Amino acid sequence: MLAEEIAASLGMPIIPWHIKSTTKAQQGLYEYDAVSRLRDSQLGDDKVHDIANYIEKGKLWDAFDADNKVVLLIDEIDKADIEFPNDLLLELDKMEFFVYETGEIVKAKVRPIVVITSNNEKELPDAFLRRCFFHYIQFPDRETMKEIVDVHYPDIKKDLVKEAMEIFFDVRKVPGLKKKPSTSELIDWLKLLMADDIPDEILTNRDTSKAIPPLYGALVKNEQDVQLLERLAFMNRRQASGNNSGGPG
Repeated sequence: MLAEEIAASLGMPIIPWHIKSTTKAQQGLYEYDAVSRLRDSQLGDDKVHDIANYIEKGKLWDAFDADNKVVLLIDEIDKADIEFPNDLLLELDKMEFFVYETGEIVKAKVRPIVVITSNNEKELPDAFLRRCFFHYIQFPDRETMKEIVDVHYPDIKKDLVKEAMEIFFDVRKVPGLKKKPSTSELIDWLKLLMADDIPDEILTNRDTSKAIPPLYGALVKNEQDVQLLERLAFMNRRQASGNNSGGPG
C-alpha cells in the first residue's frame, strides 16, 4: 500500500513486481526465449534474424525505459532465495544493465522511485540494506484497525467488531506464538463470523485464556499455535476449576 500511496500522491504510474519463491533477479531485467527462436528458425520464420524479437522485457527494464518518473515496487523480496537481493545490487545502484544478446546497455531515462517490501521471513544481505532507506511499518493500533475494518465492511455491526477485536488483540499477545494473526486474518475472520451469523453474545466477555475463539482456523494458521492455544486454555480452565472447588481445610 505504501508504494501505491506514493504513486497516487505524486501522480506517478506504478510498476509492480510481485516476487515469488521461484522468481530470479534476471527476470526483472529481461528474459531471452532461445527455444522459440530455435523453433522459428526450423520453420524458416524471418523474424529469427532480429534477436530482439525473442527478448521479453522485465519490470526493471519497463521502469528504466519510462519517459517520466515512475514508482517501481519490488514486493516481498524476502520470498526469493537469499542471493536475489545481491543479484540486483549493481543494476539498482547504477540504474543500468547490459543485454548480452543484443549488446545494448539499458539506462534509466529518469531515475525511478524504488520501493522494496519485506515481511522479514528472511534476513536481507547487509550489502543490500546499506543501499536502502529503511522504514518499519508498525502494526496498526486498535483505532487504525477499526478504520481498516470499516473500509472492508462498512455495514458491519459495531458490537461484533468491538468484541472480535478484543479477542484478536488478546490472541496476538499470547506468548510463544510462531505466527501472530495479521490484519488479513482479522478481515477473513470477521467475514466468516458474519457469514455464520455468530451472535455477539458468543464473543462478549469471552476469556481467550480459557477457550479458543470460534472459527479460530481463520485467525491461527500454524498447527503448533493451535496446540498452544488449546493447551493454555485447558490449563487455565483446570486451574480455575481447582480454585473454585477449593476451600478451607
